[in-house]
Amino acid sequence: MTDVIPAPVRVQRAPEENFPIDSATAIVPAKSPDAEHAADLLRDTLRRSTGFELPATDRGQVIELRVDDELPAQGYRLEVTRTRITLSGADRAGLLNGVQTLLQLLPPEVVAGKRPQGELVVAGGTITDHPRYAYRGTMLDVARHFFDADTVKRHIDRIARYKINYLHLHLADDQGWRIAIRKWPKLTTVGGRTQVDGGKGGWFSRREYSSIVRYAQRRGVTIVPEIDMPGHTQAALAAYPQLSCDGRPRRPYTGTQVGFSTLCVTKQETYRFVQDVISELAELTPGPYLHIGGDEAQSTKPAEYRTFMRKVLPMVLRAGKKPVGWHEYAQVDLPKEAVVQYWRIERADDATAAAARAGNKVLMSPADKSYIDMKYFESDSRGNKWAGPVSVQTAYDWDPAGYLKGVDDSAVLGVEAPLWTELVETEEDIERQAFPRIAAVAEVGWTPQSRRDWNDFRQRLAQHGPRLKAQGVAFHPSPDVPW
Repeated sequence: MTDVIPAPVRVQRAPEENFPIDSATAIVPAKSPDAEHAADLLRDTLRRSTGFELPATDRGQVIELRVDDELPAQGYRLEVTRTRITLSGADRAGLLNGVQTLLQLLPPEVVAGKRPQGELVVAGGTITDHPRYAYRGTMLDVARHFFDADTVKRHIDRIARYKINYLHLHLADDQGWRIAIRKWPKLTTVGGRTQVDGGKGGWFSRREYSSIVRYAQRRGVTIVPEIDMPGHTQAALAAYPQLSCDGRPRRPYTGTQVGFSTLCVTKQETYRFVQDVISELAELTPGPYLHIGGDEAQSTKPAEYRTFMRKVLPMVLRAGKKPVGWHEYAQVDLPKEAVVQYWRIERADDATAAAARAGNKVLMSPADKSYIDMKYFESDSRGNKWAGPVSVQTAYDWDPAGYLKGVDDSAVLGVEAPLWTELVETEEDIERQAFPRIAAVAEVGWTPQSRRDWNDFRQRLAQHGPRLKAQGVAFHPSPDVPW
């Protein structure tokens, strides 16, 4: 119980109460859709590795799942005795969080779908747990290099094991447009056909994207779609040149420079386009957030940028979503529902602090702490370097409430670890850049600041090496961890 990541709020060990899982074990959910959902996920995982039936009959050795609405949101309590495991969750999210903890108490082979050696035994005792922040996320950039739906789903499985509950998909940038929009088909057929360095690119059909959303939901992960605008829009302009102010044809872009593209803020057709994109994305995405980018818009005049955001933000609200934008968009008057995502390395930003004072929530993604596309160390042969290096310890040793002047704990929505893919070309690259740093960021977002300790974390993380290996994750064996 002491090796769980993220570290729980409270652990009470009882070694004499260890619970064996065998062919007579049953998984019994309370009569509640949330408990039944979590029980199905647990049963499916255990069946793959053990072959046990694990029926829903309340006799013998029982794993019981039930809802307890007196627990904090997303919280759970896991009680393990010799004859019964009782998993109580505040809600569906809490039950799924508890399932992930329970799976961490089993041998590494279990989540990998492999038959473990010897007996299956769950350590006895009680874990009482809930997250510090409601939002614990990571971002996958599928615009610079495209990754198909199956790759994204495998990534969802990996991040969910550490209670990451939001996956932000960066769906459009200068190098590619990755989501089919019915009213603007050339966005994908033209704008999606390339990527950085001129590869073939690709995109998600509406059906593929919806399958990702459903897959994530089942594992307690909410998709946050992003269409970056008014800058980072060369792929859209290559598909529809009329969205630029001069209307001239644009070539697909395969480089990595930023800040040169912009939608034409003064054209009415631009807003028809944006409205269509937002409406279709909102229709496909049941989660509460829709990200509109807003960063690095150097080719958009400041007054026009403000005009653009004033017109676009209400579109997001009318679609039933809360807007999220990179912190540059905090320079405009934001609706109270808007979330500001801070991504720079400076410890002060007046506009973000002003938004926090006005009641807007801030999502913390400082690049020198949470950008997992950065190098792990100075001489690392892979990864970006402008904000790095970001070692595992660097990703762990920071406080989201103490990083940015004027943004205290009450203003922080949570943390997110972005993975930009200018230099990430394969699924192995994704795994190597994300792991083990994503476990560090997960604990930053989950565990109370007073309970976090780097030396303790590195020892626990070392025990997760065999888990990552069993799952075939190509993680980086960082030298600051005693694997």
